[in-house]
Amino acid sequence: MKTFEIAVIGGGLAGMIAAFSLARGGRNVALVAPPAPREDRRTTALMDQSIRFLDRLTLWEKLKPSAAPLATMRIIDGTNRLLRAPVTTFRAAEVGLDAFGYNFPNKALMDVLEGAVATEGNITRFTAFAEAIEATADSVVITLADGEVLTADFAVGADGRKSKLRETVGIDVRNWSYPQAAMVLNFGHSLRHENISTEFHTESGPFTQVPLPGNRSSLVWVQNPSDADARNELSLVELSNVVEERMQSLLGKVTVEEGGQIWPLSGMMAHRSGKGRVALIGEAAHVFPPIGAQGLNLSLRDVIVLTDILCTRPELPIAADAGNQFDRKRRMDIMTRTTSVDLLNRSLLSDFLPVQVLRAAGLHILSAFPPLRNLVMREGIEPGRGLRDIPAAIQEKLGRKKA
Repeated sequence: MKTFEIAVIGGGLAGMIAAFSLARGGRNVALVAPPAPREDRRTTALMDQSIRFLDRLTLWEKLKPSAAPLATMRIIDGTNRLLRAPVTTFRAAEVGLDAFGYNFPNKALMDVLEGAVATEGNITRFTAFAEAIEATADSVVITLADGEVLTADFAVGADGRKSKLRETVGIDVRNWSYPQAAMVLNFGHSLRHENISTEFHTESGPFTQVPLPGNRSSLVWVQNPSDADARNELSLVELSNVVEERMQSLLGKVTVEEGGQIWPLSGMMAHRSGKGRVALIGEAAHVFPPIGAQGLNLSLRDVIVLTDILCTRPELPIAADAGNQFDRKRRMDIMTRTTSVDLLNRSLLSDFLPVQVLRAAGLHILSAFPPLRNLVMREGIEPGRGLRDIPAAIQEKLGRKKA
C-alpha cells in the first residue's frame, strides 16, 4: 500500500491543475488519471483571475502562444421578439485591463499540464481507474483497477458528474436538464476579429463567437437538439454559410473546420462540496451550460481555495475537517454562479412577456450606465471584486469633485 498526503481522482483540466497546484504547495500528491477516452475539441475562456493563478503556477507563459485575448465582449439581441435589447458592449479597458481573459483550445492547456505533471517531483501518477474507495475519519483508501492500493490523508474528487468519490461519501446532487444542445466548433474568417467576442441571444439560447489566435474563432451555438442534429449533417460548406448568416457576416466569409461536436445541456449541483477528508471540484461538484465563460473559471476558484486550505502550512498534517472548511468557503460562489447562469439561459427560452421585459431592460441599463456596467464586469472577472472596488471608486469621484 502506497501512502500519500493527497489523492486527486480525475485527469481532466480541473484535476490536473489541482494536482499540480497542491504539489507546488508542498504536498505529496497521488494523481489517479486514466487517459482521456475522446479528444476534446472545445475551447475555454479563462478570466483575468484564472490567468493570474496559472501564471503563479508557471503555466501561463507556455499556454499564452495558443491563446487569444478577449478585449471586448459584445451582446446582440438576435431574437425576433417584440421587445429587443440594445447592443451592449463591455470593454476591458473600462476596468483597467488589457483583456478580460484569454481563449484557447482545451487541448493546448492539457498538453501544458501533461508536461508540468510529468516533471513535478511531488506528483506520482496512476493511470488505472479508481475501482473502489473507502473514506474514514482518518484516511481515504483507493483500490485501483489493476489491484494497486493507495491511501491518502485527503482525497479530491475531480472525477466528473458521475463522481465515484462523491457517491462513496454519500453526497447527494440535484440534477436538471434543458431542451437544448450545444454545437461546438472552430472556424476561420476573412475579417479580423479584433479580439472581440460576440454573443447573439436567440430564442433557443446563446450563439457565442470567441476569438482564437489569427483569423480564427471558436463557436458555442446553443440550440434545439433536433436543429443541432440537422445542422451537424450539413456539409462543411453548407454549415459555413449558415454560421456566416447567423453571424450577420460580422467576420466576413466563414470557413467551418472539421471536428465539430454536439453536447446535450444539463445542470447539476452537489448538496455540498466537501465533507471530512474529501473535497469535490469541477464537474464533480457543479455543472451548468456553457454560458458566460463560467465553467472552468469556477473550477479554478475551487482549486485556489483548496490550495489555500491544504497548503498554507504544508508542514502540518491535514485537518480532519478540511473538507467541511472547503464546503463553507465555496458554497456561496457556486450557488450564485449556478443560479445566475441558469436564470440567464431560461430567460432566453421564455416566451413570457414580463421575463422578456426584464431581460431587455437589464441590458439597456447596463448599456446606459457605465458605473453599473463596470461593477458587473468586475464581478464577472472575480467574485467580490466589484463590491470591493466600490469604496475606491467613490473616493476617486469625491477627489475629482474637490479638485
